[in-house]
Amino acid sequence: MSFTIFPAIDMRGGKCVRLLQGDYDKETVYGDSPFEMAKTFADSGATWIHMVDLDGAKAQEPVNDTFVLQVARELPVKVQIGGGIRTEQVVEHYLSQGVDRVILGSAAINNPAFVKEMLQKYKEKIVIGIDAKDGFVATEGWTTTSTLKATELGVKLAEAGAETFIFTDIATDGMLSGPNVDAILELAKVTGKSVIASGGVSSLEDLQKLQQFESEGVSGAIVGKAIYTGRVELKAALEKVSGQ
Repeated sequence: MSFTIFPAIDMRGGKCVRLLQGDYDKETVYGDSPFEMAKTFADSGATWIHMVDLDGAKAQEPVNDTFVLQVARELPVKVQIGGGIRTEQVVEHYLSQGVDRVILGSAAINNPAFVKEMLQKYKEKIVIGIDAKDGFVATEGWTTTSTLKATELGVKLAEAGAETFIFTDIATDGMLSGPNVDAILELAKVTGKSVIASGGVSSLEDLQKLQQFESEGVSGAIVGKAIYTGRVELKAALEKVSGQ
C-alpha cells in the first residue's frame, strides 16, 4: 500500500468549483474546464483524480459525466467519481467506459440493499463515501443528517464487502483547517479497511501527518481547495508524500 494524493475536481454547471462545507450558495469557480484541470493534475504527476458531480448529487443522476469519461479515456490517470450514482445502470455506465472506481454515498443510507449488491458484484471498484457531521452520517449533498454514526455504517459496509472508504468531516471541508485525524483513524480502526481522508487538508504538513498513519489504514487524502489556492503545490506534494 502506498499513500495516494487525490487532487479533486468538483463539477457544477460544467465548471470546476469548490463549495464551502457543501453549501451550494457558497461556491467558488476555479476553472471553466474539468478536463483541462485534470490534464494539469496529470501533468504534475497525479496517478489518481477524484471527481464529484455536484449537479448529479442534487439531480440523483449523472449530469457532468461527459467530462468524467473524457478524463478516463484520454488521460493517463485513474479516476474515481461520486455524485448522482443511484442505480446499477449508472455504475456500469462509468465502469464500462474506463472509470476505475465509483463512489456510493447517500445510497448507503437510503438504499443499503443496493449498495451491498454493488459491493458483491463490483467489489473493490465500489468505494463508500461517508460524510459525517459531529460523528453522524450526512446525506443528500449534506443537507440531511441521519441518526446513524459514521463508525456504525462503516462496520456494516465492511462486513458487506467494502474495502475502501472516503471519510469527509463536513466541519472541515473547504475550511483549510486541517483534517479530522482522530475521526479518520477511528473509522480505519473499527472497519479494518482502507480510509481516504477528505476535507480540511491545507498544507504539505497535513498530508505528511496523515501519511504517518498509513500502516493503520489511512491510505490517501483528497485535496481540493488547498491546491486551487496555492497552499499545496501538487507536484512537490506528490514527490514528498506519496513518491508518485
